[in-house]
Amino acid sequence: MKIAGIAFGAVVVTLALLLAFASAFDWNRIKPWVNDKVSEATGRPFAINGDLSFRWERPPEQQAGWRRFIPWPHIRALDISLGNPGWARTGPLMARVKQVDTTISPLPLLTKTISIGTLVVDGGDVILEKSKDDKNNWTFKKEEEQKPSAWDFALHSLAIKNGNVRYVDPAKKADATARIDTSSDGTVNFRLGGIFNGEKVSGGGKAGGLLTLMKRNVQYPVDATLKVVETTITADGRLTDPAHPTALDVKLKILGASMADLFPLSGVVLPETPKFSTEGRVIGSFKPDDIRVRYEKFQGRVGQSDIAGTLEYLHRKPRPLLSGEVVSNQLRLTDLRALVGTDEEANKDDEKAKIPPGKVLPVSPFKTDRWGKMDVKVKFSGKRIIRDAALPIDNVETHVTMDNGVLALAPLNFGIAGGRLTTQLNIDGRNNPAKARMKVSARGLRLKEMFPKAETMQASIGEVNGDAELSAVGNSFAALLASSNGEVKSLIHQGSISKFILEAAGLNIASALAAKLFGDRQVRLNCMAVDFGVKNGVMQTRLFVIDTNDATITADGNINFAEEKLNLTINPESKGVRIISLRSPLYVSGTFKNPDFGVDKGVVAAKAAAATVLGVAAAPAAALLALINPGPAEDSPCVPLLKEAGKKPRAPPPGRK
Repeated sequence: MKIAGIAFGAVVVTLALLLAFASAFDWNRIKPWVNDKVSEATGRPFAINGDLSFRWERPPEQQAGWRRFIPWPHIRALDISLGNPGWARTGPLMARVKQVDTTISPLPLLTKTISIGTLVVDGGDVILEKSKDDKNNWTFKKEEEQKPSAWDFALHSLAIKNGNVRYVDPAKKADATARIDTSSDGTVNFRLGGIFNGEKVSGGGKAGGLLTLMKRNVQYPVDATLKVVETTITADGRLTDPAHPTALDVKLKILGASMADLFPLSGVVLPETPKFSTEGRVIGSFKPDDIRVRYEKFQGRVGQSDIAGTLEYLHRKPRPLLSGEVVSNQLRLTDLRALVGTDEEANKDDEKAKIPPGKVLPVSPFKTDRWGKMDVKVKFSGKRIIRDAALPIDNVETHVTMDNGVLALAPLNFGIAGGRLTTQLNIDGRNNPAKARMKVSARGLRLKEMFPKAETMQASIGEVNGDAELSAVGNSFAALLASSNGEVKSLIHQGSISKFILEAAGLNIASALAAKLFGDRQVRLNCMAVDFGVKNGVMQTRLFVIDTNDATITADGNINFAEEKLNLTINPESKGVRIISLRSPLYVSGTFKNPDFGVDKGVVAAKAAAATVLGVAAAPAAALLALINPGPAEDSPCVPLLKEAGKKPRAPPPGRK
């Protein structure tokens, strides 16, 4: 017993001497050795530039039994630096930390395990950098270059206080910094600011503990807000296996000035829109051979229109795919203006998108450089259209596809004036300028619904049918129209029309006045035929004839889309004796924005002209939607008239082109 007591006493004395020696030893003497070993292991310059100190402290409360009497070493190092690889452009240092505190469990050292109870990094600045050829500075020596270690490593608690992590990636035009601070419960709070994909980003939020990022089969909580340009994104949900993400399930809210602003962050090509907001559930799968994210059953608003649907992003080669369906139950037609660049409020700060004074055609440039980034297959439908009473559109549906930089809206269908307008639009953004083709087919457009504000048109029952085909080059709608080539044709036959309009067109003032005062009646419409040839943006009449039993009206001239000018001459020829008859032609001139209607004599005739010729005044817009001649029957009274009109084209009056 005496020998055992002596042995136990010797062990206690030895431990006491070791504890005393560890406390009294100047640990700064071993800094050169530590610096060399870490530098060798990482292949980078490493240095503890400040004080290295050691002290003993009580073990954590979780220790039980006799282990709670064994003190733990606490090591503190000040001013630590770690170098960057030679290719880095951000400077010589990858990291610099003001202070590091760590506690180590002593007993596992006996089994060659370094078990760190706590690791607290205070005042650190870390730069994570990638090169243009996809190298990164956080990968150190390859494992095959390192000798297998006989020691194991375990970290049980990690906290970062007042830390800054900067991410630099020239390929993604990214330079963003996150300021990180860990709460006492382990929650990570962060604030973000910088540039991503060339756009300003900012935000903040909170997430789970840092060590959770290294674990598998865990649900990592995320509550974050991110702002890109004028778009704010709020996410609240969970990420599965954050170290190697396999799944995502979050509630996502997005509020922004335009959906196109999401491109710098997401890489998803979306159109220019008015202010919008959406809310839905994002479900993601990140398997190595199947990466897809679905924005499921979202609802929101674009301008004053509602939207809902589901969109799915599929990562594939050579380009990712965005597919799905979007529905608007109540679509305001004015909210579509941003899509074609005619929203003056949205374009007020964009000089390239501002429509020049005196012009009306949209000049907002297509962002064709983005079109080749991804493919698109999305179906859109607007069920109820809220519009100006003068626009007879009642619904819209389209299939939007993008394939290797080629945008197609095929079909793009409108309900219009009681009929149907079917369009196929194709714009090839791979060329500069872009190349476009358009085919339009109109069926069953009712005259009285085409001009709902014209009181005298409400007795008319004729319908318009036909098609058009145009091709053009340009990087805006204005440029496309200014370079367009093709033809525009339409036909109305075997209908009826208000007599007052024809009397006004024939300039028979007395009869027109009588009809206006004492009532109108229907006049049989034998035919109305319109045939325009389009070359280099100028739409030239080849045939324009309206024929009834009472009058024949023809027109000559052109519509210049490049200059946005009208230059038409309307020639009325009455078929009977009139009390007063003025044979002077009608002139339709001026610009699209300020058209001018007139005759050589009298304001009265000019007023009559404004109600005339079944919407010649609206010819620029009608031409874009117009129609090919399905042709009257051979026994129609229009056939000889059309043949005769085709033989005798009218020359414009002197001084007019």
